[in-house]
Amino acid sequence: MKQDTSGSRPTPTLEMVAALAGVSRATVSRVVNDVPSVDEDIAAKVRQAILAVNYTPNRAARSLASRRPNSVTLIVPESTSKVFADPFFASVVQGVALYLADTDYTLNMVIASEAKPEKTRAFLLGGNVAGALVVSHHAGDRSWTHLSDYIPMVFAGRPLGESASYYVDVDNEAAAAGATRLLIESGRTNIATIAGPQDMPPGIDRVNGWRAAMAEAGLDDSRVEYGDFTLASGAKAMRRLLGSGKPVDGVFVANDQMAAGAYTVLQERGLRIPQDVAVVGFDDDSFATSVNPQLTTVHHPIIEMGKKMAEILVDLIEGKDTARVTQIPTSLVIRESV
Repeated sequence: MKQDTSGSRPTPTLEMVAALAGVSRATVSRVVNDVPSVDEDIAAKVRQAILAVNYTPNRAARSLASRRPNSVTLIVPESTSKVFADPFFASVVQGVALYLADTDYTLNMVIASEAKPEKTRAFLLGGNVAGALVVSHHAGDRSWTHLSDYIPMVFAGRPLGESASYYVDVDNEAAAAGATRLLIESGRTNIATIAGPQDMPPGIDRVNGWRAAMAEAGLDDSRVEYGDFTLASGAKAMRRLLGSGKPVDGVFVANDQMAAGAYTVLQERGLRIPQDVAVVGFDDDSFATSVNPQLTTVHHPIIEMGKKMAEILVDLIEGKDTARVTQIPTSLVIRESV
């Protein structure tokens, strides 16, 4: 907790007001910013709590309320090279832009470097942004943490360590389990996985789904390698799997880009897909249809996710009630790799 300059007692915070009033931080923020959607009885309790703890609203929050900016920011805590190589990001932007086209809000994008998170935070709190969307977040990212105290925020996927956040997601674990069951039903018994980064919810949830399906079938779940959702990492992981000495006749890969990398290695080794090794991916992006044979994969409705994120963010900016968690269904797309 921050300390005041006198060192005598803690500086009052939104959390202190929320705890005393028995409401969420977001509700306190709305009262502070005079958002009209808060019930008057609740707003009165919040105002009493503000007086009781002698809370002074953050200057940036006041600026945001008074200037009424009409732009929203998409934050991507990744390298520029990764953003422009991965079709996931383009699809999210497309979905967001499609929704905002019929509103008064404009979209800007920040590819945020975690080397200088304060730069991103200063931009977002500078009074020119009405709200933010966060995509591809990792454990340890600091650019956006606790910014929901001051501006509305919506995440693409379940954020780690931000339990009170608004987010749009798919059931990654159930979808991965379904993809793995498809491999099992095709007669594969030595099924490996190329998992995503374990500091990201999709990486964690998809490997857990694979493990759940393997346990359900009584199969060995020791064939695991990890990548970072890039083409090169998928190829390296497939080489490690083939070099492990354990037979592999099926692979569930946590995204299509890594699956395309795995394809190159399997084909270099003279292994036929799907006759020798069946492969299932996740996302249903351009990589799935650019490989030969075309990839069976989980359809991840990324454009729809972007639209829904933008819709929820606009609702939050305008003080409307909205669900904290929105889940969009996935489906399996059967092609030629199983």
